[in-house]
Amino acid sequence: MYIARVPNRKSRPAILLRESYREGGKVCTRTIANLTNWAPERIVAMERLVKGEFDDWSGEMTSGEIFGVLFALKQLADQVGITRVLGSAAESKLNLFLILARIAHGGSRLSAVRWAKQHTVADVLGVETFDEDDLYAALDWLASQQERIERELYQAYVKEQGQPPVLVLYDVTSSYFEGECNELGQYGYNRDGKRGKQQIVIGLLTAEDGEPLAVRVFEGNTADPTTVASQITILKEQFGIAEVVMVGDRGMIKAKGKAALSAEGFRYITALTDAQIRTFLKEGVLQTDLFDAHLCEVEHDDKRLIVRRNETVRVREGRRREDKLAQLQAQGRRT
Repeated sequence: MYIARVPNRKSRPAILLRESYREGGKVCTRTIANLTNWAPERIVAMERLVKGEFDDWSGEMTSGEIFGVLFALKQLADQVGITRVLGSAAESKLNLFLILARIAHGGSRLSAVRWAKQHTVADVLGVETFDEDDLYAALDWLASQQERIERELYQAYVKEQGQPPVLVLYDVTSSYFEGECNELGQYGYNRDGKRGKQQIVIGLLTAEDGEPLAVRVFEGNTADPTTVASQITILKEQFGIAEVVMVGDRGMIKAKGKAALSAEGFRYITALTDAQIRTFLKEGVLQTDLFDAHLCEVEHDDKRLIVRRNETVRVREGRRREDKLAQLQAQGRRT
């Protein structure tokens, strides 16, 4: 007998207990049991068993609750301040468990409950018996505490750095749903490539070094640029930042976002679109030879345009032109 791990493109691999046998001179295989839903430690024990590692064992085999995973993650949570800002309420401990379980396990609320039975949750986190309804209730409590928690984490970050951030990074992503019962779920531009699935849009604001500052969830059909206004509110009203530079891609910081940032006295860094570059070339604001320099700066309409040739793009486009030219030449020879 042996343990076989069968890849599954749409879900986790199937873990099967199999044995080989001969039939008519051929080696065949039969599946004895499906171990996919077993606890990881049980699978490891079974794998060692079928390899014969316990053949000489004379004692009693037991498997207790796992201690080390939660303990190590709890120490990290203490160090970064998550435990402190969550507090000591019952909901706080359940949310801390959800954070640590997400890192170690990555499953649903129901699977987190099952996972907890294999680990020393009561000893490490002080949380007794709970079910998935308790976890969902804890998440409702967490939503009501979000702004407070973000403010406290931000204040701790400023204290550690010695000053407020002078530059913040902002971007959005999306996440799709299999179900339809989500008040923010809408059909929109799906980055996951899942057609026909409702989704939500998630905006993350970080400091220059990538330290998360705030996160917001929007309806799934929300356009990226329209989310910028909420980030301005967070920076100004929630964190009390009076001057900062926001960095976002060309699809994020557009005309309305630029106007909103300028109105609050904030500055921004973004990228020009191809159409804007062509317009500047046509108007003489930029010249093609500027792109030959390693780095060049041009002032236009109280804005600083930083020009730099992207060597990777240059090589890629050069190869693309060569490929197209070769295809045209091949077609010419055939005709």
